Amino acid sequence: MILKDTIKVWERLKQTARSEIWGIGLSIAAAGGLVFFGIHMAAVLLFWLVWVIVLFNRSADPKPPVPVVVVAPSVVEETDLDMLATVFNALDTPILVIAPDETVLLQNQAAEKAFGTIPPNTDLSARVRSPGILDMVRETIVTGKVNQIEHSERFPSDAVYIVRVAPAEVGQKTGERLYILSYRDISQARRIDRMRSDFVANASHELRTPLASLRGFIETLQGPARNDQKAHEKFLGIMHEQATRMSRLVDDLLSLSRLELKSHIAPDEAINLAPLLGHVRDALGPLAEDVGVEISLIVPDDPVIVQGDRDELTEVFENLIENACKYGQEGKKVEVTLSGGGGTPAEVSVRDHGPGIPAEHVPRITERFYRVNVEASRSKKGTGLGLAIVKHILTRHRARLLVQSEVGKGTVFTVRF
Repeated sequence: MILKDTIKVWERLKQTARSEIWGIGLSIAAAGGLVFFGIHMAAVLLFWLVWVIVLFNRSADPKPPVPVVVVAPSVVEETDLDMLATVFNALDTPILVIAPDETVLLQNQAAEKAFGTIPPNTDLSARVRSPGILDMVRETIVTGKVNQIEHSERFPSDAVYIVRVAPAEVGQKTGERLYILSYRDISQARRIDRMRSDFVANASHELRTPLASLRGFIETLQGPARNDQKAHEKFLGIMHEQATRMSRLVDDLLSLSRLELKSHIAPDEAINLAPLLGHVRDALGPLAEDVGVEISLIVPDDPVIVQGDRDELTEVFENLIENACKYGQEGKKVEVTLSGGGGTPAEVSVRDHGPGIPAEHVPRITERFYRVNVEASRSKKGTGLGLAIVKHILTRHRARLLVQSEVGKGTVFTVRF
């Protein structure tokens, strides 16, 4: 056994000597040089022995192999993110993909259009300011359960969303969990619900008076005036007038509702305003003659073209000119002026020389059923909805209604495109 161990040691020493032959030779040469330069033999021998021992130890204890460091994959591989982006960009629903550390990995094109660009790896709380959405996302990250809330946005426009967050296993290799945050726009449904409730409230308020009148006249005709021919003619005339008023009111409310439904869709028809205003003036000629008002129209020689809907713009200018004739008839004149064109914004101004509107009423005259003078409005068969309709039509046309009025000097309504 001892002989075998000794043989193994000598074999190992031989192998080491062969592998370090150049180092041993260099050490012998260095020792010879030291002796040649007069260094004591014992010191040189000690130096040579240390050198050889170091060489043998280096060969006997080789360095362990360097382990290969495998970089762990990210939360999701780039190919998976690219595939998600391709799929989500095909949807019209804004979608954000959230990592477990609440950073936004990607957004689809609909989200970019709705909320602006969010750079990858941006913290969600830096771009989403709603505490309700942030709390919902954090709860889903902790529990892994689907959550949703209703959320309202005020900028860049009023919008209502159902915001939903759900976990998703993404990546065939990693199987990492991400969180899909989606926004479903329910603004149109909420707008329709609000219009329905407004219609019921406004209609019930405005229809109560004529309905009460009709009921009273019917009861009179069925009772004391049953055989009174003159009372029949008088009451039936009033009933017809009240029924006509209710019909106008319902028509205006329905028109207002239709306008609100498509208020976000801008019209794209090219309209020449000069002939349109001429048509409106001619249509209102009999009314102006009845109230003793002259309508003058001033238009430029060159055509003034705007993007719009012909029927709706006709309704706008009919409302404005008819109001000027009815409520400004004391001035005996209504001036309609068209300007602009050739790169200048188009403007249509309707000026009357009547009593004017007190300053405190001007900001509210486009509200539904708002009347400066209730008795005068009803006596002139107004529904209180004309300027509200004008405002909604101009909003759809991306135009503005400007009102300038001075008591005793008349009023100017200007439509600026």
